[in-house]
Order: sequence, then structure tokens, then C-alpha cells
Amino acid sequence: MSERIKLHVKTGDNVVVISGKDKGKKGRVLAAYPKTGRVLVEGVNMVKKHTRPNPNNPQGGIVTQEAAIHSSNVMIADPKTGEPTRIGHKIVDGKKVRIAKKSGEVIE
Repeated sequence: MSERIKLHVKTGDNVVVISGKDKGKKGRVLAAYPKTGRVLVEGVNMVKKHTRPNPNNPQGGIVTQEAAIHSSNVMIADPKTGEPTRIGHKIVDGKKVRIAKKSGEVIE
């Protein structure tokens, strides 16, 4: 699938999971993958990965790490209240900025 999907979240955004096993959890977007439409969120969708011994981890064993979830399962957290909100755009001082629809706050 080589077609890119327009994502509504960026790396570094604070998001709330709105569906799935981690519904209600909040976290920061660590990475966004537009080719697959998925995002990696800190502390969400934790999976166990079996690793072989290597220079970084001489013991090997089972490591717990985040796995990517679909971008449609997350919404931006409102900067004022922390609740999930939709995104709008506004021109402020000649620059296009993202704003939270619930509170009207600018999202950095």
C-alpha cells in the first residue's frame, strides 16, 4: 500500500484512545506512519516481544513495548481539559494553526 493517508495527529501530540482495549488511556504520539495510517502512542497497545541475545541486551528474553494502533482510534486531547476533541484550523498572525474545536485553544 504505497498511497499515503492524511493523518490528523502529528508526532508529539497528546492524544486520547477512543476505542479498543486501551480506550480512555492518554499518551503522547511517539511516531506517525502515514503509509499505513497508524500511530505509535506512549504506553498504549503494549505487546510482548521475544528477543534474541544481542550486544544491547546480552540476556535476551521477553521485552514489553508499544505497538502501533490505527489513527482513527485516537483523538487529540484538548489542551485545556484533556478531553478528546476534533481539530480546526485558523489563521493567527499570518500563520495557519490547529485549534481544538471544544475550547478554541491553539494546539502546539
